[in-house]
Amino acid sequence: MDSFLPIAYFQNQFLPFTDAKISIATHALHYGTGVLGGLRGIPDPQNADRILLFRLDRHCQRLSQSASFLHCDLPASKIQQIIIDFVQKNRPTKSFYIRPFVYTSSLGIAPRLHNVETDFFVYGLELSDYLPKEGVNCRISSWYRQEDRSLPLRGKISGAYITSALAKTEAVESGFDEAIMMNTQGKVSEASGMNIFVARNGKLVTPGFEQDILEGITRDSVITIAKDLGIEVIERPVDRSELLIADEIFLCGTAAKITPIKRVENYHLPKNRPITEKILDKLTEIIENRDSNYKEWVFPINLN
Repeated sequence: MDSFLPIAYFQNQFLPFTDAKISIATHALHYGTGVLGGLRGIPDPQNADRILLFRLDRHCQRLSQSASFLHCDLPASKIQQIIIDFVQKNRPTKSFYIRPFVYTSSLGIAPRLHNVETDFFVYGLELSDYLPKEGVNCRISSWYRQEDRSLPLRGKISGAYITSALAKTEAVESGFDEAIMMNTQGKVSEASGMNIFVARNGKLVTPGFEQDILEGITRDSVITIAKDLGIEVIERPVDRSELLIADEIFLCGTAAKITPIKRVENYHLPKNRPITEKILDKLTEIIENRDSNYKEWVFPINLN
């Protein structure tokens, strides 16, 4: 059972997590008309009275933009202040994950976005490693990533995650840890909830935005870190066959952080992963506020 943080934000107030409940008739529950965010926080290793959140501003900006797809005007500044208050009230003592969620809260049966009320809640849970640190085995999913012309993929739309759920379960039930989804053009898109990077000949390759990927914040961080480390990053379509002859492949996301791939289908990847390890080490330094060059990525919250 996940260890949830004791206080949630729900219907414009802070209250016990166990009291934050919605009706079974809630519009978003039936139609997937919600947008979600996800960000990590850790107690500051150098200061017990401080919490560090990674790229809080970008997460709030993305959720605000996602909310606009629901015809909901929710400023990033408001999201940010609520999350700060949320952290100060919960005072987490372990690595944790925050889930902010905007959804159509009316009690109705018409699938629409006009004349429907929206609401916003935040809850959190303690979370260490989402995927095994040592790496994962992946299969190519039989489920395809949706297209932006049928779903606004620039937003984290809750209803879109049915595809992720189908792909993830298919992978696990067939003996793998994670799924890699192709897009409808037959190119590599992303994993069930993570972006993907391929290392070949000392360079990093990753599918671009035109490949129906989520605009991942960890993905953006990896690209910046890699370039700062002198590693060339190329954003372009990636063929399935490239996965099978890669020097390294890793997944990245807020929950997964950076997770290496050990095997794709029945193709084993090299155990030596110099690029993956170099980027992971740097990202860990940044998250723990040990690299002054990336201070703007770390948002400190004082508890006293």
